[in-house]
Amino acid sequence: MDTEEFRARGKEMVDYICNYMDGLSSRKVTPNVEPGYLRTLLPAHAPQHPEDWESIMSDVDTKIMPGVTHWQHPRFHAYFPSGNSYPSILGDMLSDAIGCIGFSWAASPVCTELETIVLDWFGKAIGLPDEFIASTPGSKGGGVIQSSASECILVSMLAARAQAIKNLKKENPDTEDSAFLPRLVAYCSEEAHSCVEKAAMICLVKLRILVPDDKCSLRGPTLRMAMEEDVAQGLVPFFVSTTLGSTACCSFDNLTEIGPVCRRYPAVWLHVDGAYAGNSFICPENKPLMAGIQYADSFNTNPNKWLLVNFDCSTYWVRDRIRLTSALIVDPLYLQHANSDEAIDYRHWGVPLSRRFRALKLWFVIRKYGIEGLQAYIRNHCRLAKRFEALVKNDSRFEVVNDVKLGLVCFRLRGTDRQNQDLLASINGSGKLHMIPSLVKGKYIIRFCVVAEHACEADVDHAWEVIQEHANELLDLYIDKVAPMPVKPATPEITPKPPMQRKLSRRLSFTRSVSRDLYRRSMSRSSLHDGATPIIVPEDEDNIIPENENADEDVFLLNSLTIKEEEKEAV
Repeated sequence: MDTEEFRARGKEMVDYICNYMDGLSSRKVTPNVEPGYLRTLLPAHAPQHPEDWESIMSDVDTKIMPGVTHWQHPRFHAYFPSGNSYPSILGDMLSDAIGCIGFSWAASPVCTELETIVLDWFGKAIGLPDEFIASTPGSKGGGVIQSSASECILVSMLAARAQAIKNLKKENPDTEDSAFLPRLVAYCSEEAHSCVEKAAMICLVKLRILVPDDKCSLRGPTLRMAMEEDVAQGLVPFFVSTTLGSTACCSFDNLTEIGPVCRRYPAVWLHVDGAYAGNSFICPENKPLMAGIQYADSFNTNPNKWLLVNFDCSTYWVRDRIRLTSALIVDPLYLQHANSDEAIDYRHWGVPLSRRFRALKLWFVIRKYGIEGLQAYIRNHCRLAKRFEALVKNDSRFEVVNDVKLGLVCFRLRGTDRQNQDLLASINGSGKLHMIPSLVKGKYIIRFCVVAEHACEADVDHAWEVIQEHANELLDLYIDKVAPMPVKPATPEITPKPPMQRKLSRRLSFTRSVSRDLYRRSMSRSSLHDGATPIIVPEDEDNIIPENENADEDVFLLNSLTIKEEEKEAV
């Protein structure tokens, strides 16, 4: 492809992208394909000879698009937002065209310097302490763009581990570093993302998962008790991962209590993960949600979630960059340069050496929208979430499970987990909406997140209408099973509704049904609720009376129990 063809095809691609974005509402949110569908549509071997562009784009329409889940769709309410906007796309296009690999200042000076400046801009906008801002006189901190929150947590734990081992070696200088690993303990809440568990696996350290309070918030006394128990057993607390805006229910750990507990121990690194909610702190009314941030050693948030920047762009700040880089620095001769003492080399701030010019798209977005425009975007999502919360609360068949502070509402039918599983499967199977479940306070819940950039009240109202339609159908089905009514023979004009299929439930409710024994075993091990792992529900869940609940007062539970008894009698 030469310059002239690229010029023509590039303009065509911009038109294609615009038509795709403008036409999203006419598409089904999720694809109707089975695993392995694409293998049957594409050749077994790569083409030997060049193919024409028209043929490639034709295959995009006929083979690629049918398998796409449309994350930018106005009816997509599953995960947290997958940030995207036209300025971000254009910034990424220019970054791809420049094609520099910004591992050091010398590799491309502007790649490094723009990243430092834009991270200072954003850090000031969300209200981080001055110690995290590189331009603050005397500051030892600063910000960097990582690929994901998972990477931010991993590098924080690596830095914390290196610091802890360094302290332990003062008393045992001849001991190998690896000998200290069995003593090191990290801490997080059950509401933390599963990437904390993965980071502990990579770092070869213990992870203690703590039980939060009834608002899903990790509290200081809980952490203090756990640390004291571990110290008494000769273990060494070295890392605490907290969350502001958890994946499951957007809960907030209590930093004002946790921070002083961490300060009692000499080598404990306190990391704060605000991957989703952190972006909302650009709004003054949301800044109280980050109370206690002054105790943090590091903080991350993802503009590629809730700030209209496309993946990947996870912003990460540290209070002391030397503590971070000393754990990650590898400095071969061929990467050294004359200005290394005067400039930042971001290759020392993370795992990969090679780095894209990601600051460009964040710079484009901040400049094009302005802080004012980004605040309006965040506020609109928060307002729409409160509207959805009100709709749910006005229907006595449903309950809201979380404290709705930002753009996420967790809700469920006042019935069994199985009924909520069937409801979600029915909704997702229709392709009219897309949501996912999670576990909150031991209950299977459905997450509704406001996602689309230009989401409006009509989108929320439509979503609630779809949810009610499927809830009505589901509950009618249960009632019919409990008290079957005489049914007239079907006529050509009237066709009975097909019964819901359990296969559909398992496939589209993001739930794995297992035996009761396997369920109990799974509950006995540590598991974090990251919204991506399938929720485990026992096969006989309909027979289980929730603890502290009176079955006589739960009509939905009674219906399920009656169905089970009828099925037994039929056998």
